[in-house]
Amino acid sequence: MPPGLFIAVPAAVVGALSFGMSSNLQYRATHQVPTRRAGDPALLADLMHTRMWRLSIVLALTGFGLQVLALRFGPVMLVQPLLVCSLLFYVLLTPVLAGRRPDAVRIGGALLTLAGLVAFLLVARPTDTGGKDLTPATILPLAVGLAVLLTACLIAAATVSKRWRPLPLALATGICYGVTAGLVRSLSDRFADGFPELLYHWQLYAICVLGPFGVLLNQNTFQAGRLGSPALAIITTVDPLISIGVGLLWLDGTIAVGVAEVTGEIIALAVMALGIAVLATRAPHLVAAGQQVGDGD
Repeated sequence: MPPGLFIAVPAAVVGALSFGMSSNLQYRATHQVPTRRAGDPALLADLMHTRMWRLSIVLALTGFGLQVLALRFGPVMLVQPLLVCSLLFYVLLTPVLAGRRPDAVRIGGALLTLAGLVAFLLVARPTDTGGKDLTPATILPLAVGLAVLLTACLIAAATVSKRWRPLPLALATGICYGVTAGLVRSLSDRFADGFPELLYHWQLYAICVLGPFGVLLNQNTFQAGRLGSPALAIITTVDPLISIGVGLLWLDGTIAVGVAEVTGEIIALAVMALGIAVLATRAPHLVAAGQQVGDGD
């Protein structure tokens, strides 16, 4: 195992814990402020007045710092799948903080999701170079694809019924986070040169736009749903899958592509999808059982 992974893996896991705790606080905070349309920055202004949300941002920044550290020593296609542990931490911590017993079905769904992504990681054996030759010209297809996907998600969120609205919003959030992680990784080899040097790279400015927009969509997602775990499952799954795609197409990344490996990767993705389905189908039962918004999930 490369020495850098002894830093990257623990940093990614602890970062996932920070993200899981942050998500719990953000979900609760979004249901204490007026409902806003998707992409409306007024939602962030409302949330800034709540102590719970401000604390969640401290935790999120801690998680992001650990994510950057992990990306400095490990490939994006390794670090991002490990961050799916935030879903497990969320599912475990949420009922405990609310004074309730953890729901076994939700824990099972989270474990399936986690197992699917970990299996994918072990089978695919992803690597990347950090994208040293990344330029605006080579990234243009990514920008176009990002714009098309986000537009489609926002249109869907505005047209589907309230019950399904969190789905496209969670998808858009995961896309933003995954692309942002790829951009951070593309700069990671230049961190040692100091912050002034980073100012000459366009990726920094793209991160400053895309990152906050992803945070805003994340709050829209939490506010639109009665329970947070299904939405978070989509976000934490789409995020690493998008970052894997960015790594393959723009960061000179590789994954195992033999017949056995591809078969294993497909099975792993199917297990991950099953975990998300378990969480999504469990949510209405928990609402019907009386676990309303504000009880912790």
